[in-house]
Amino acid sequence: MDLTAARSFIFGAYLEDTAQKLAEARQREAFILVKGLILNMLLNAIILPMSSDKKHWTCVKSEEGPDLKLFQARFDYMLNPRNQLTEKMIILASPDSVNVVPMTKEKEIVFVRQYRFGTRTYTLELPGGIVDPGEDHGVAAKRELQEETGFSSASWEYLGKIGSNPVFMDSYVHHWVARDVELTHEISLDAGEDVEWITIPLEEVKQRLLGGKFEHPHAVNALLRFFGPQLQ
Repeated sequence: MDLTAARSFIFGAYLEDTAQKLAEARQREAFILVKGLILNMLLNAIILPMSSDKKHWTCVKSEEGPDLKLFQARFDYMLNPRNQLTEKMIILASPDSVNVVPMTKEKEIVFVRQYRFGTRTYTLELPGGIVDPGEDHGVAAKRELQEETGFSSASWEYLGKIGSNPVFMDSYVHHWVARDVELTHEISLDAGEDVEWITIPLEEVKQRLLGGKFEHPHAVNALLRFFGPQLQ
């Protein structure tokens, strides 16, 4: 290969490498932008204001339904303001519940793996459970963490709440973060539970979250609130 051909070959390779790097940079920028937009929508849910003359749904009457162990069914007869027709709606009344983002001193998150009867699969989620009658949800968070994992903490922060399932449930899930958790107790499970705990490094949790690897929506919401702007 003569000198001119060699120079042309080297210059062409340089241009190809530069173009590839520019394309990869643009892909990264686009990914960061899209991720930021999605996170912004998730963390700041946009509720469009209703017109001032919009009428509200009216509960005409309620009937008690069957006791479903974790829930008390109720039938509400709701008057639709759009067409003035009454529809029978089912509501599952239940106490609020909690879940916890437990972080160790080594910057790992404690998760629990348990069988979920609805989907008939094992899920990886955050420790949590139902608030007992008369119990403060902060106290319930500490109790559930200890019962399901044996971990405890002296550093707690409230992350807020989310509706359990606003479609037909009247309860809320309260999110807490527990920092510098330590293994201090034996686990104490209910008769219908079979739970094991594992720890996952913080960065891996973040990547799993962004990759859609967590199936339980309450765990997803708690982790979104926990990581917040770090995901951008």
